Amino acid sequence: MPSHELSRLQLLAEIDALLAQLRAWSDRAPDWPPARAAAALVDRLQARAEQVRLRIEAPLVVATLGGTGTGKSTLVNALVGAEVTTAGRERPTTRQPVLVTRPGFKPEWLGIDPTSVRHVEADSPTLADYVLLDCPDPDTSEDPASASSNLAQLRRLIPQCDVLLVTTTQQKYRSARVADELAEAASGVRLVFVQTHADTDSDIRDDWRRALGDEFAAGEMFLVDGPAALRDQQQGLAPRGEFGRLVQWLARQLAGTARLRIRRANLLDLLDESLAACRARVDAGLPQLEQLESAIVEQRTRVATQLAERSAAGLTRHRRAWENRILAEVTGAWGLSPFSGLLRLYLGLGGLLSSLMLLKMRSTAQVAIWGAMEGARRLRNRWSAGEAELPMGDAALTLVDEETLRTGAVIVDGYAAEAQLPRTGTHGTVISGQTSQMVGRFAARVANDVQELVAGLAQRHTGWFTRLRYELLLLVVLGGLFFRWGRNFFYDSWLAVEFGRSEQAAPLLGTDFYWGTAFALLIWCGLLLWLFTGRLRRGLSAELKQAERRWARPELTAGLFADLEERLRAVRVWREELIDLQTRTSALGNQALSPSESLGQRTARSTATSAS
Repeated sequence: MPSHELSRLQLLAEIDALLAQLRAWSDRAPDWPPARAAAALVDRLQARAEQVRLRIEAPLVVATLGGTGTGKSTLVNALVGAEVTTAGRERPTTRQPVLVTRPGFKPEWLGIDPTSVRHVEADSPTLADYVLLDCPDPDTSEDPASASSNLAQLRRLIPQCDVLLVTTTQQKYRSARVADELAEAASGVRLVFVQTHADTDSDIRDDWRRALGDEFAAGEMFLVDGPAALRDQQQGLAPRGEFGRLVQWLARQLAGTARLRIRRANLLDLLDESLAACRARVDAGLPQLEQLESAIVEQRTRVATQLAERSAAGLTRHRRAWENRILAEVTGAWGLSPFSGLLRLYLGLGGLLSSLMLLKMRSTAQVAIWGAMEGARRLRNRWSAGEAELPMGDAALTLVDEETLRTGAVIVDGYAAEAQLPRTGTHGTVISGQTSQMVGRFAARVANDVQELVAGLAQRHTGWFTRLRYELLLLVVLGGLFFRWGRNFFYDSWLAVEFGRSEQAAPLLGTDFYWGTAFALLIWCGLLLWLFTGRLRRGLSAELKQAERRWARPELTAGLFADLEERLRAVRVWREELIDLQTRTSALGNQALSPSESLGQRTARSTATSAS
């Protein structure tokens, strides 16, 4: 396959891939004014890119751009070697654009409306690789809003151009009107800067280059005398001097595969500038989105703090019920042992006392009174255990104030209005539904954390060291008491006399000893229980405080303002895709297929760039 055909196919493939990616990105634009504006800009860019695609095989369109009297028409005549367009130095001469092509060429092949130009055919070697378009002067006093004005005609034709011959003179090169039009027209085209009137003006190219500043890479600049060059060709003389260098340079830069490179580079530049304009519009709206995002986080934090405080308060209020659960976990893990039995006795103390009271009942009335008291006690315990459980479902809504939600919705709605996002996510019915689901998830999370908290505390209090310490403390006292009773009963009162160790048996310990011993044992067991449950209570309080801090995070109220959050996420993702498009476009532009650097181009990106 010829290299020219391969280059054409590669260019078509690149354009098709870029257009497909652009179209997909534009179709995913979120419902947000800056995004819609950016999508509209991309739609216009796609139309222009499609024109480039259709003109892949057509000659380059080389158009003139310059102020009145800068020699645009004269330069066209000199390049063609014949007077194909009317020239004039003092007043605007080119009223209608003039398209100069080789014989048999049709303007439609370039996407140009034949009625919008005066078509001139010329048999000139110069027109083998490109066509010339003599554009109207931009610096006229006409109303630019008029469809027939020079500016209107110029702006309709610029999108069809590939290269601009920017002409100027010593008097015109700092014209603000022409500079504005150049900045507008330079998007997606290559530039050739030509100073005319070489017969009368001083060479201002260096100063002109400085005047262009950082916004343009000037590339090669030329100083020509158009009328003299035309006379030479009319006399059959070959182009010479600076004009001859311009003719040869154009033939070298605009012929063959260079045409494809120029069109590729123009398209990438246009795409790069348009994407930069899209990003500027999107980024201009980001501060309002960030404020809205911060407001949502702030209101979620307020709700989460309130939920955490009320949940922790409810757990603290019924701390005894949770302590009993932990004690039940501990006794279940320890099985049968002295201290475990003491803990079981402590847990069932109410039922034990009630049973002892039943043993003392002597009449039916007393039993009835006991039954009523026992029933009330069990109902109270069951109610307390139920209160200790975190509310779920509709009951969980009592954990958050309606006033807090209403105030938060009003605040978020104001920020959503400033961010220009749809505000359906702040309506009362939507907030109520989101709150119900969010609080339910929050309560489920808290309930799960509490179960883990109980299991963790129980595990920490069932370690072998903790168990050994309390078991030994209880066993030492019990062992001492049993040793004292056993020595008295078996040895002092009996065996000592039998074995001759004592002449008289010691009397058995009386009830005073047993009552005192029971009281001392009760005090000791109470002390051990107080130490164990106190340590358990402190651990539970500390865990609840830490849990309250964990629950006061906005992540746990993520369902609140979910619609707005989804819109914010969509904008973020869409912006990241835009950055990816910019990166890909820049990477393609940095490849080795770029045209010669001697061709001028626009370098600075303007946020006001239009894709038209």
